[in-house]
Amino acid sequence: MRQTTSGRYVSRLTSGTLAVIMAGGRGERLKQLTAHRCKPATPFGGKFRIVDFVLSNCVNSGIRQICVLTQYKAQALIDHVHRGWGYLRGEFGEFVDVVPAQQQVGEHWYRGTADAVYQNLDYIRAHRPKHVLVLAGDHIYKMDYGPMIAHHVETGADITVGVVEVPVDRAREFGVLSVGEQNRVTKFTEKPQHPEPMPGRADIALASMGIYVFNADTLDHMLRSDAADPASAHDFGKDIIPQAIGGGKVYAYAFQDVHTRAQAYWRDVGTLDAYYEANMELVHVAPELNIYDDEWPIWTYQLQRPPAKFILDEDTRRGMAINSMISGGSIISGALVRQSMLFSDVRVEERALVHATVVLPNVTIGAGCTIKRAILDEGCDVPAGLTIGEDLELDAKRFEVTAQGVVLVTPDMLRNAG
Repeated sequence: MRQTTSGRYVSRLTSGTLAVIMAGGRGERLKQLTAHRCKPATPFGGKFRIVDFVLSNCVNSGIRQICVLTQYKAQALIDHVHRGWGYLRGEFGEFVDVVPAQQQVGEHWYRGTADAVYQNLDYIRAHRPKHVLVLAGDHIYKMDYGPMIAHHVETGADITVGVVEVPVDRAREFGVLSVGEQNRVTKFTEKPQHPEPMPGRADIALASMGIYVFNADTLDHMLRSDAADPASAHDFGKDIIPQAIGGGKVYAYAFQDVHTRAQAYWRDVGTLDAYYEANMELVHVAPELNIYDDEWPIWTYQLQRPPAKFILDEDTRRGMAINSMISGGSIISGALVRQSMLFSDVRVEERALVHATVVLPNVTIGAGCTIKRAILDEGCDVPAGLTIGEDLELDAKRFEVTAQGVVLVTPDMLRNAG
């Protein structure tokens, strides 16, 4: 049982695992970016949606039984999963099922993450998994779940929690753990006001990734006990994990590069600034997240679009993109794009300047516009001559300006601005 690097051993574990992806969150900290979509359905990285990363991790890990639990403004997510993830073979027991909130138990919708899984226990039992992998659907990372499941089996754990190191000043956004020998969890506090640092590292705390491995029978028992507790918030972080620590075996699994033991790339893009920064990182020459990795592809659904096009070659009207990522169907017509990410079907008209900006699909930027350090939401039609990102005081009256000076622009805001 110590041969965790054995492909055959790990593949047996992953093939007997059901992944449950929590994709029903509102994503309120993303402000108007989630006004018409849930956070996992938000576009990311030029051609993907956030949920594609966890789905790709499952498929690449050999986990081909996946259910996606939805609730809040789920239509964009449902459409995307049906279009992009329908290639798994049902006759081989492979599937990605989208499971909407259905008031399966009582008359309430999902009351917390644990209650969302509890209301779908019949669904889980019907597939007879040996292990259940509970995943958050709103983080950006690449991870082979096989070694984590193997670690869970070898330690005899009741629950295994995926963990990353984060700065203490950011740790209040996460569940924070304390661990003892062999990484056994001794304490778990959900979003503490004063996070406990790691021993000997006053500036670093150990944070939950929102990834949990359960034995199927253990999960069933814990959720039933929690559902019967009227004082519970029915949440994995607030209730299930802390209660299991006292009477069970809960272990932490560090998310590290299997070769270097350095912490691997993981981003919670839960705020506008974090979302902007994570997209901008991909524009860098050698980003930490390699989306060009043929050995661990990120799968998605995308429309069949023509190649990106750069037209006009005059001194004041030259179509150019420098240090940028430009997706298919986009046309840069006599304009300059610098250090920016353009999704599909973006039009930038002549003499416009786009700098350090994330432009989501189906956006038109009119002639003579200047756009700096902004996020333009899907479907924006920016009128000719508009300047965004230079006068933040003016921008705050029309758009959403973050603490770090990034301007979010949505179609609704443009219409209201007249």
